Amino acid sequence: MGTVLSGMRPTGLLHLGHYEGVIRNWLELQKTEKCFFFVADLHALTDRTKNDEIGKCSIEMVKDWLALGIDPNRATIFVQSHVPAHAELSALFGMVTPVSWLERCPTYKDRTLQLGEGSENLGLLSYPVLMSADIAVYGADKVPVGEDQVVHLELAREIIRRFNSHYPGSNLVEPQPLLTKASKLMGTDGRKMSKSYGNTLELSAAIEATSKRIRGMKTDEARKLRADPGEPLRCNLYPYHEIYSPDKTDEIQSGCRSAALGCVDCKKILFENLVSHFEEYRKKRNQLSDEEVIEIIKCGAERARMAAEAVMVRIRNAIKMLPAEKAE
Repeated sequence: MGTVLSGMRPTGLLHLGHYEGVIRNWLELQKTEKCFFFVADLHALTDRTKNDEIGKCSIEMVKDWLALGIDPNRATIFVQSHVPAHAELSALFGMVTPVSWLERCPTYKDRTLQLGEGSENLGLLSYPVLMSADIAVYGADKVPVGEDQVVHLELAREIIRRFNSHYPGSNLVEPQPLLTKASKLMGTDGRKMSKSYGNTLELSAAIEATSKRIRGMKTDEARKLRADPGEPLRCNLYPYHEIYSPDKTDEIQSGCRSAALGCVDCKKILFENLVSHFEEYRKKRNQLSDEEVIEIIKCGAERARMAAEAVMVRIRNAIKMLPAEKAE
């Protein structure tokens, strides 16, 4: 059994892209690996200094995880800031990480361009250092990433390798990437599904809201009129049908190309199948109280702190720091 670490930033409600791109993978990993799944609230602050909803978003996100099948008896579920070792190890890693490595990081360049002048801050620049600490503090040897994130994990490996060379007794694990398939689902407007674009299908949204979003989804632009034939492979809706309407794909392809099936009909099929697919999720989520979720997070943090402290003791010994108990 290996050790897997993965986290998500609590910046809003989970959507279908998160489910297909992340949670489905977690559901399989928890069956065979020792998993640490965390709410990355510190990371959420790297590009936003104000987030009044960060605590509430943290609870709502864990509700989604639990309702979708993440099992707190199999995986350790916790909030990043509840385990001080993340920040401590990040500070120690920062002592050996060249600034030039961080300035070359694609995420830093892209995010500062998106956010504009004045967006540069130490937290955003040192994001990879904190990420490296998240991984190393549990001895995680596997990290689920998409192909576009491999470069970030390689930087984490370099930071850990450099730290080990400075302090050989640390013996920190260099993680390997667990490549995950990118979600095929685009947003309702045909762009990447993103909260910042407002084009998501949120898992916990009211059924009426989901229906409205689906009715407004972009389809094959060549179909100007109901009688015009279409091409499913050009349609933003069709990848959804491949996942949620697998028994109707032949019918949908034939009906679209012959114009026997209109876009409104197609959207109705998708809506009904999505509602059916997530029916159990909605029931479980509605039964979860904030108090139950907070208790699960609390228990997870205790387990995470114990695991992290075992690694931190080894690191402090390797650096030859004065043990706290000797100074008391």
